[in-house]
Amino acid sequence: MKEEHFRNKITWFSFGFSLLVIWVHSYNAELYLGKTQEMAMVYRLEHCLGDGIAQIAVPGFFMISGYLFYRDFTWKKLGEKWQRRIGSVLVPYILWNFLYYLGYVIGSRLPWMTRVVGKGVIPFDLFTAVDAVINYTYNYVFWYLFQLILLILLAPAIYLMLSRWWSRIVLFACLWWTVATGKSLPLLNGDALIYYATAASLALGRREWVEEEPPAGLKRSGYVLGGMGMIAMAVVMYQTGLRTAFVPCFVLCRLFGVAGLWMVVPGKGLLEAGELMSHNFFLYGVHFAFVRFINKAGIWVFPAAPFVPLLLYFFMPVMILGIALVLGRVLRKRAPVLWGLLNGGR
Repeated sequence: MKEEHFRNKITWFSFGFSLLVIWVHSYNAELYLGKTQEMAMVYRLEHCLGDGIAQIAVPGFFMISGYLFYRDFTWKKLGEKWQRRIGSVLVPYILWNFLYYLGYVIGSRLPWMTRVVGKGVIPFDLFTAVDAVINYTYNYVFWYLFQLILLILLAPAIYLMLSRWWSRIVLFACLWWTVATGKSLPLLNGDALIYYATAASLALGRREWVEEEPPAGLKRSGYVLGGMGMIAMAVVMYQTGLRTAFVPCFVLCRLFGVAGLWMVVPGKGLLEAGELMSHNFFLYGVHFAFVRFINKAGIWVFPAAPFVPLLLYFFMPVMILGIALVLGRVLRKRAPVLWGLLNGGR
């Protein structure tokens, strides 16, 4: 796969995962219908999508990030990679968390917004602001970026573990054990490290599996068939996880789902990603505030009928995409520096 095809495919996948994340955070059945029989029906329909297909989104982000970080990794490039991630990950993390905190502070003091915010009056002081920035207190979806920052800081240790076959086996054995037994790592999510390290391993030793379509000695039809098999295994793992409540089944489901989708979707011949698709970080950052506002404000506008939350839920990605498009154009024109910071320099 040529470099431009690879980068284009990465952009498409990142954009798609950003849209799926919106569904993960758009549940609204109980908000509109209370604990009723209609709510249960709407809940099942929403969670069929949000807890099923859409759950590959954040694991997909971890896998893309891990692969790109270690794709051409050397010790000499570590400082350069860290420096680039300051602008693309750390600065947006700080800025978005502060903006969400500021939004909650202002919204909690406006009478017509108090019920939408639903958190009482938010204190406006240095301690609360620092807590909001560091711990993503008012921007829950940035737990992913918090984990990613930790993984980036741990790059030397991760590389040392992945650079030898025996230490790689030890690392993954420990990670799968923590996930299977429910043990917690300090600050880190074990499953997040599994997704990240799996992709990093491919970048360090099996790039042809990811970037050659198909890999040497394999026909394209066989490659696609293998991808479809992985997607089928993802479905099996998901159903098994539902029946057994065994967490590794869900982790395998998401690994197989992302890998299978990557194999099925061709890199060569994929339409060139539009400008909007390269702004998926901004879409990820802005979506949570508007999802919550639309769902909560909609209660006062629409009747409490089952079709209302369902329609809002299914069309939420389209609405948020439209809002992000308008806001992005305004920021790029009126405040290009701020836009660059919010979108991680992308």
